[in-house]
Amino acid sequence: MREQLQAALGGIHAEPELKAAARAAVARRARRHGLAARPLRLALAAAACVAVILGGQWLYFTPTEHISIDINPSLELGINRFDRVVSVQGWNEDGAALAEEVSVENLPYTQAVQTILASDTVQTLLADDGVVEIGVIGEDDARCARMLAGVQACTDETNAHCYRADPHEVEQAHDCGLSYGKYQAYQELAALDPTVTPEEVQGMTMRQIRDRIAALSGTASPETAAPAASGGAWGSADCEAAQNQETEKGHHGEGHHGGD
Repeated sequence: MREQLQAALGGIHAEPELKAAARAAVARRARRHGLAARPLRLALAAAACVAVILGGQWLYFTPTEHISIDINPSLELGINRFDRVVSVQGWNEDGAALAEEVSVENLPYTQAVQTILASDTVQTLLADDGVVEIGVIGEDDARCARMLAGVQACTDETNAHCYRADPHEVEQAHDCGLSYGKYQAYQELAALDPTVTPEEVQGMTMRQIRDRIAALSGTASPETAAPAASGGAWGSADCEAAQNQETEKGHHGEGHHGGD
């Protein structure tokens, strides 16, 4: 049977026209697959570009540190890994008004702090013996130390107190409706006067809070304590130098690493 089947099949030969038609069909099929693959490749390339753009935007607009500025307007600036301001939030009515008054988004944080301190609102309060407290909030010790030095450089001869803040307490401050700086002052005052409330502190200036703390504890008034903490001899030229240093570090990629 096997031999008979092989003999029968062996007599079948494809005609030249059939062979040509088969080759043409194979070629058409290959071309169709190629045309179908091209849009897919283009779509994948476009998706990759979109992912890069969206990823870059996410990196830029995600704050890695915050700067809390309190005098009576209470503001918090969100700072990205490239040392730029990406968010401005007022934590009381005066803070919201000040956020509308100044335009600091996308500025280097040193320039943003200098702009806020130079605003009419803050200058009026400082001229009336106001006290400003500025805190740098973040996880990275080295980066926060560098940022704190930059902030201190911008306080000039302002009656300012600059400090490094604990990021783990920020959520507690916000739950109380306070900026970090006001929350810290509230805790100090509440330890001396348990009747004080976050709502009461929210409407007080930092000078009023510090004077009340000083009166209850018998310590020195903030007008003598604050300048020593602010870095004293730093001037506007130092602020500009610090800002240039931040820019140079950003160009060399210091601020571009995820852990930065």
